[in-house]
Amino acid sequence: MEVVSLSTNVHATCVISGEVLIDNSAKIGPNCLLIGVLSIGPSVILQGGVTLIGNAIIENDVSIDSGVCIATDKSKAMSPDASILISEGVHVGAGCILYQGVVIGRYANIRPGSVVSRDIPPYAIVSGNPAVITGYTSSISHQQAVPTTVVENPDVPGIYPLNVRDVVLYNFKRIHDLRGDLTVGEFERNIPFTPKRYFLVFDVPSYETRGEHAHRKCHQFLICPSGSVAIVVDDGSRRQELTLNSPNLGLLVPPGIWCLQYKYSSGSSLLVFASEFYDPEDYIRNYDDFTTHCKSRL
Repeated sequence: MEVVSLSTNVHATCVISGEVLIDNSAKIGPNCLLIGVLSIGPSVILQGGVTLIGNAIIENDVSIDSGVCIATDKSKAMSPDASILISEGVHVGAGCILYQGVVIGRYANIRPGSVVSRDIPPYAIVSGNPAVITGYTSSISHQQAVPTTVVENPDVPGIYPLNVRDVVLYNFKRIHDLRGDLTVGEFERNIPFTPKRYFLVFDVPSYETRGEHAHRKCHQFLICPSGSVAIVVDDGSRRQELTLNSPNLGLLVPPGIWCLQYKYSSGSSLLVFASEFYDPEDYIRNYDDFTTHCKSRL
């Protein structure tokens, strides 16, 4: 059965067919083609020439610029597995192509001309073909890149609290020697927990994102022994990015902090010490669940 719900803000030149639900506050520009099972939420703006064919859910406050389309496989166009989710606050730049089945996280910013064939994390800035993560948006102004902290002089020891709750950057002393440099830290003395496990991440393709979760009880301490890696930490209201690019730098990430890693340089590795044994119940892997967890702690 065909169900077409039209907002009063739909341009007369649009072609709309199928089970299309459009919120009355949405604005649909000229020459848009909307065919399939589509849900377009409050305050969504579709500029001219947007083509959406198949299954898609577009949440509130999404902005999609001109010429954006879904890459449609005719044999799978109406399959539930081919549904696209564009979450709250996302901005999709002009001329982008979105593959069926992708999930675009809240407040992500997709640069013009990008080809999105994989899921995009919340707050990510992506560009290219295929689209890769180039940064993360801030929680204050979602269209601006989150501030990046890079330690300019890793030879100066110190402890530096970040703007994100209870996250601390450690800059340990680096001892230079003709036989090779040395750096050292002591758990319980310098680092405020005793590790029960460690894991090592290596051979990660450049820009590949890892992490993307928070813990309920586990503390973690991150060191990049070789190469460099960008770390984004988020306490639900503030977000900060920094680069671990020296083996005498370590980042303390307490429970209740969303943490992800990306921009791994060639040959880099990331060593992580954890205060708890592995427990899948300790992980918060969905960002919406994380924000709910943050609110419950207030």
